[in-house]
Amino acid sequence: MNPLNTPLATTIVIPTYSEVRWEYLNRVLASARSQTHTPAEIVVVVDHNPAMFERIQHEMPGITVLQNAYAQGVSGNRNTGAFHARTPLIAFLDDDIIADENWLARQIEPFTDPAVVGTGGAIRPAWEGRAPRWMPAEFLWAVGGSYAGMPTRTSPIRNVWSANMIVRKDVFERAGGFRVGFGKLGSRNRPEDTDLCLRMSQVSGGRWMYVPDAVIQHEVPAERASFRFFVRRCYAEGRGKVQMAGLHENDALGAEKNYLWSLPRAMVRHLMAGLSGRGSDHFLRAGGVVAGVAAAGFGGVVETVSSRRPSRRTPVEATP
Repeated sequence: MNPLNTPLATTIVIPTYSEVRWEYLNRVLASARSQTHTPAEIVVVVDHNPAMFERIQHEMPGITVLQNAYAQGVSGNRNTGAFHARTPLIAFLDDDIIADENWLARQIEPFTDPAVVGTGGAIRPAWEGRAPRWMPAEFLWAVGGSYAGMPTRTSPIRNVWSANMIVRKDVFERAGGFRVGFGKLGSRNRPEDTDLCLRMSQVSGGRWMYVPDAVIQHEVPAERASFRFFVRRCYAEGRGKVQMAGLHENDALGAEKNYLWSLPRAMVRHLMAGLSGRGSDHFLRAGGVVAGVAAAGFGGVVETVSSRRPSRRTPVEATP
């Protein structure tokens, strides 16, 4: 049998865009090459940076390097690599992560069930410095990490994150891939991964699985450990989720509503921990919960109001 056509054969796709992230890219490639389940191909896609494309070609042998075939942005970057892949499974990693050597082997296990269309694994923040004292574990998603309240064993989940995602290629293609023009670009942050998960489930009737034992480390530079970054990220998330909901006819924000209902309990837990003498950091984390909810809520309100003004709407390109 052609190894590319074995049921669990996997292509790893890694988007990148700037030589500032060169050392990050070297680390993720080293971890991808060291997997106990060997990927069929590793593809790096460069986002409209010809100089970096040529440098990768010359300095990183043994991988496939492509240039983004779509408009600038991570959605087109990932689609370029995914539509190139010839394997039944496609794994997406970001260029600033380090994957555990068993990450791929563990995360493909649920695909023995044909109803599973995609999987995601645990993302642990790898802080450049010390983790901020005020950061509540319930908000680690703000720095690209798995957060408190997520499953602790392999379980069905509505969506996973593209920093650590594996999909069935056929369902990915039926769904049209990532929505080009809707995603991360510069300071704009819209949940293209959640949108993809919803569409893949809709076109197939299948489900996503979260595999907490499939672990990657997500590097968090010092500037992303600031309270200012945290508030801005929560604000952007609020706006992005409202934009995403506008692209779907059904209630696309059910998981977000359940998450929000859990946060008052989290704030109380932190307050009680502080009052019981378990450290003043818990008071700071309770404040972090309040700030995060307020920033996300304000972002949602701003986007709701903006979306009612036709001249303010941001066009979203159709996915090829």
